[in-house]
Amino acid sequence: MELRIENQPFAGIETGALIVPAFEKDAPRDSGLLKEINGATGGWIDEIYASGEFAGKSAEIAVLHRPQGFRARRLALIGCGKPDRFSTAELRRAAGAAVRALKAKSVREMALALEAPWAGDDWAAAAVEGALAGEFDPDRYKTGEEEKKRVEVFALAGAASEAALERGRILGEAQNFARELANEPGNRLTPGVLAGRARALAAEAGLECEVLDQDRMRQLGMGALLGVAQGSAEPPYLILVRYRPPSVAEGAPHLALIGKGVTFDTGGISIKPSERMEEMKYDMSGGAAVLAAIGALARLKPAIPVTAFVPAVENMPGGKAQRPGDIVRTLAGKTVEVLNTDAEGRLILIDTITYAKQLGATHLVDVATLTGAIAVALGGVNVGVFSNHEEFQNRLLAAAREAGEKMWPMPVDEEYKEQLKSAFADLPNIGTRYGGAITAALFLKEFAEETPWIHLDIAGTAWLSESKPFLAKGPSGVAVRTLIRLAMEFKAN
Repeated sequence: MELRIENQPFAGIETGALIVPAFEKDAPRDSGLLKEINGATGGWIDEIYASGEFAGKSAEIAVLHRPQGFRARRLALIGCGKPDRFSTAELRRAAGAAVRALKAKSVREMALALEAPWAGDDWAAAAVEGALAGEFDPDRYKTGEEEKKRVEVFALAGAASEAALERGRILGEAQNFARELANEPGNRLTPGVLAGRARALAAEAGLECEVLDQDRMRQLGMGALLGVAQGSAEPPYLILVRYRPPSVAEGAPHLALIGKGVTFDTGGISIKPSERMEEMKYDMSGGAAVLAAIGALARLKPAIPVTAFVPAVENMPGGKAQRPGDIVRTLAGKTVEVLNTDAEGRLILIDTITYAKQLGATHLVDVATLTGAIAVALGGVNVGVFSNHEEFQNRLLAAAREAGEKMWPMPVDEEYKEQLKSAFADLPNIGTRYGGAITAALFLKEFAEETPWIHLDIAGTAWLSESKPFLAKGPSGVAVRTLIRLAMEFKAN
């Protein structure tokens, strides 16, 4: 998609559709572009509000063809809800919804009008992010003769800079990169292929990439990670992609972004039900998110070193698969009794957390589709956030708010650890059915130890079972924008 800035008056913009934000009916419309449109079109805006055809609710759209006094072939009002609740997050959704609705009508060129006070770089960047995310469709493998509908040009009309346009492009493309990876089926994105995609990303972005194979992980003692992988014919890999700023101050933080990379999850011997198992290709959404984030950070250049870690495995019930009751020795030296082979994500993460610490990471963020329990607790709205460090957690939650991603802090009280007791090993890999997302986080916390650590459970938010007005069905790319903002706001010391 080509991105442009239009600096001429709104009425003079020649485009397929001029998109205009509009609010719920009680909001004033007696000034600015809405007043201009209403006057030029003989009261069209007053008419559609009065008739109930358009009420200004979030993502609602109304289209007028060949509007008088405008060079645009269409005017499109996009609902933005109540003006006192309007934010860059709402604009992001509105831009995505407008792009999706107009794209479905074969509109290839469009421009979004941004008026004060909703103009400026932050608003412009959010609009671009939303437009790019809205344009994405998971139709790569469709082969029908019908031409796929695509938006060729998206322009911003109003106060915006090229820097804001570029920032929006970087974040929007990063989110879509994560969605593209998570949408790949298991036969096309094996752990080895994911490692290849990481190498290609690193080469294009000028980053360092290292991939540990099975033999190297065995030498290091990553028994938990290797145990998950042993049932699959596809070998596991531990992927590292490193960003280093031009100069690193002594004592500078080193941020590790750790993403669960289960390229397909059957549950192993503790096999999942067949219903919706096809969606388990997205069980590497955390890995996709951290790779997308590090690729964007290579262009945005934070002040601190950042390393992305992706333990990439396939969880299969083969003849060599680990069994319930098996005991594995972790890289940290602790032993784990595997009570359920479908609780595999935490096993690959603990060895990776330990390895990140050994390599000097001072702050850890892991991102994982870890538990169905988090979806029970928070639904598909909020990411669950767990941490051993309040100040670090607050920084991440602030970054999430600024990035327009909903995240909610969850408890890690010591009382929940009573569930993590085994008669045969140091830890079991699951607790009881109660507080499952919390006990999973506490299991990870045992290996983070005193290092500032955050766990993002994205199991309820990484996949959309139905499309939204602003996002297609399938992977959402959640957490990418938050990780980028968090890294950018770290200081050098």
